[in-house]
Amino acid sequence: MTKRIILFLGLMLGALLVACGGAGAGDPAATVEQFMEAKIAGDAQAIRGLLCAEMEANYEREAMTFASVSGVELDGMACERVGDTDVVRCDGRIVAMYGTEENEFPLVSYRVVQEDGEWKWCGEAY
Repeated sequence: MTKRIILFLGLMLGALLVACGGAGAGDPAATVEQFMEAKIAGDAQAIRGLLCAEMEANYEREAMTFASVSGVELDGMACERVGDTDVVRCDGRIVAMYGTEENEFPLVSYRVVQEDGEWKWCGEAY
C-alpha cells in the first residue's frame, strides 16, 4: 500500500512539473543570456547546444561573429521573458573593439522555442 502511495505522489509531482513548465523546461531568459555569453566567447559547442533547429544553418555565422574582434564584452545584460510568449527582451549591450574603435551593439528581443524539453535561442524577434 505504501509503495502505491509513493508511486502515485511521484506521478502527480511529475505531472505538476510538466504542467507548470518545469521538468527540464528551464528559463528562456537564462537560455538567451547563455547564448549571448557563448557568442561573445566564441564557444561554438555551447552555441550549437543552444540554437533551435531552425537556426542550425546559421551555426557558423553565430559561432564566428566576434572571432576577429578583440575586447568583446557584455555590458549590463538583463533578459526577461515577455509574459508567456516566445519572446525574451534584453537590456544591455555588446561592446567590441574593431582596431582602435569601440563599437556598441544594443541587445534586443529574441525568439525562443522549446525543443526536446529545453529552451533554444531562435534569432531576433521582429
